[in-house]
Amino acid sequence: MPPAIPITLLALAGFTTGAGMRMLDPLLPAIAAAFGVTVAHAAAVVAAFVLPYGLVQLVAGPLGDRLGKVRIACGAVLLFGLGLVASAFATGLPGLIALRAWSGCFAGAVIPLLMAHIADSVPYAERQVAISRFLTGMVMAQLLAGPVSGMVAEAVDWRLPFLLLGALALTVSGVLAWRLGASLWRRPEGATGGRGMGAYLDLLRKPSGRWLMGLAFFDGFWLFGGAFPFVGSFLIEGFGRNAAEAGLIVAGFGLGAFAYTRMARPLLARFGERGLLIVGGGSIAVALGLLAVAPAWPVVAALQVVMGLAFYMFHGVLQTRATEALPEARGTAVGAFALALFLGQSAGSLAFGLALVAIDYRGAFALAGCGVVALALAARANSPRG
Repeated sequence: MPPAIPITLLALAGFTTGAGMRMLDPLLPAIAAAFGVTVAHAAAVVAAFVLPYGLVQLVAGPLGDRLGKVRIACGAVLLFGLGLVASAFATGLPGLIALRAWSGCFAGAVIPLLMAHIADSVPYAERQVAISRFLTGMVMAQLLAGPVSGMVAEAVDWRLPFLLLGALALTVSGVLAWRLGASLWRRPEGATGGRGMGAYLDLLRKPSGRWLMGLAFFDGFWLFGGAFPFVGSFLIEGFGRNAAEAGLIVAGFGLGAFAYTRMARPLLARFGERGLLIVGGGSIAVALGLLAVAPAWPVVAALQVVMGLAFYMFHGVLQTRATEALPEARGTAVGAFALALFLGQSAGSLAFGLALVAIDYRGAFALAGCGVVALALAARANSPRG
């Protein structure tokens, strides 16, 4: 086993990669202007990051199981940081797109591997609480990355956020390497990695593994790629808010998520995993139903906080289950969970876009709420008692 590493440091690594994904939200107009293209063309830098971020799970998990999860994550943070620094000096849009793809590839390896490392180190009874502390980094990235990068770009230049976040990532990788010490250069004892890529087949042969991958897919379909990304445009088109106002309202989701990271222990003690699936999933479904009939934007703002808390109550249980789906190859199992979530997110974005044409925002949110009810019931049915 590698030396004990504080969860705060692991959360900071998660923050850097999460911020790398969210930092571009307010920067697209400035990037488009700098390279003389439209915002629609500049949006390719977003897709260039997201696609490698999802697909790298296929190799990152088995690699972490074989060579050491924290070692691979440490190297990934380093290469991610180098990509960010290089992005600040991009001279054209194609170069920036290529560097974003590089950054996304290495960023995607960090959070699943560190989550699997936590699972290796923490008994299952305490694992969801430990993972909730680790997720503080990702939640803070959701809250801060967009607003801070926008303010820095407005005050100086769009390139500076890349430099600052790149410097932070390089610092974090350096501290991780220092904490690992000599173990950075050798494979941890017992890190056989199971059967490498064949571990995916081991996971899918288990009924519980197939169920978990299906739940992750539909979690991404109805929520990550479906309802959640479209709340901002609903506020703009349905309630006449501008982009900045919509961004602040949507940030309420992060406040609810942060509340979960502070309340995970008492919530788990009160409801248990099965209860969290129903309470969290049911609350999301009700919130989506209320969103479908919301009469004014303050109602949407309040619902965002509720959905942030409820989503992590539900999703946190699935994440924790993923860490126990294949104990002999946890990096592979958590990577498979992340990949299924990503595939569902991609499919959900397309499906929700089509639903907007057919039944508008309100109908699509109501449909998503019904889907979440079915998802929560399926998750609870597949949840062991105890």
